[in-house]
Amino acid sequence: MTDRSCQAPDPATRTPRTRLPPGACDAHCHVFGPADRYPYAPDRAYTPPDAPLAELRRVHRTIGVERAVIVQASCHGTDNTAMLDAIATSGGAYRGIAIVDGGVTDAELARLDAGGIRGVRFNFVRHLGGAPDLDVFDAVMGRIEALGWHVVLHLDAEDILEHAARIGRLRVPFVIDHMGRVKARGGLGQAPFQALLDLLRNPLAWVKVCGAERVSSAGAPFLDAVPFAAALVGAAPDRVLWGTDWPHPNIAGDMPNDGDLVDLLAAVTADAGLRQHVLVDNPARLYWA
Repeated sequence: MTDRSCQAPDPATRTPRTRLPPGACDAHCHVFGPADRYPYAPDRAYTPPDAPLAELRRVHRTIGVERAVIVQASCHGTDNTAMLDAIATSGGAYRGIAIVDGGVTDAELARLDAGGIRGVRFNFVRHLGGAPDLDVFDAVMGRIEALGWHVVLHLDAEDILEHAARIGRLRVPFVIDHMGRVKARGGLGQAPFQALLDLLRNPLAWVKVCGAERVSSAGAPFLDAVPFAAALVGAAPDRVLWGTDWPHPNIAGDMPNDGDLVDLLAAVTADAGLRQHVLVDNPARLYWA
């Protein structure tokens, strides 16, 4: 295990100036622990501070979110219990993205589906271990198709070309996390970002315009990430999702405030109709249809 600690999220969530539409969805957030009830994976690459469901709910009340997609993070490994328990208490307002391995059974996939899981996540990012076993990846893709699930790809934009053939063979919808973790300092014309825009021509491709703090090269308030998010929304307005990424694990620079991230989204989607698509209509179609 190569373990490192993470910063805690900003506890003083600001009330955003922007009022979110009814049914607004945070399509990328996490629950971590508490570790005494939901232990972290022994082979984890990092150890986060506990960020339990009660805190996630507080943040969502403050910023005006009514629905959420909880994404399993690698620190909990393939034990999806914390996420499933959170979904079970939500009255249908939460969905989830699981992490599974090649040994997952049909019975376990059925249990996850019944528990509100609608997809699986695979990590390709180098500092979290790099590309997964690609034979396992391919096998899992074949099995989730029958469930109507999708796959979430956590990768760096420069890796899109490396894995283009495999991505092109996918028969399920796929969602690119965090704007492909492109670096703003490279500008809109940089090859990795152009590859991401090209990928969005595929009708199965979705992207999350979250992780502004990961894209930004200038630091808070992360305004240099806005042109990238706006370009992605413009390229595929019906296949874009937004999320806070709370509690923002593995942030090396400025910790974002989730209320400010809502206002940053407003700079990307100044039109109320477009904001309705990104925050309500698109996640409803992917997760609640």
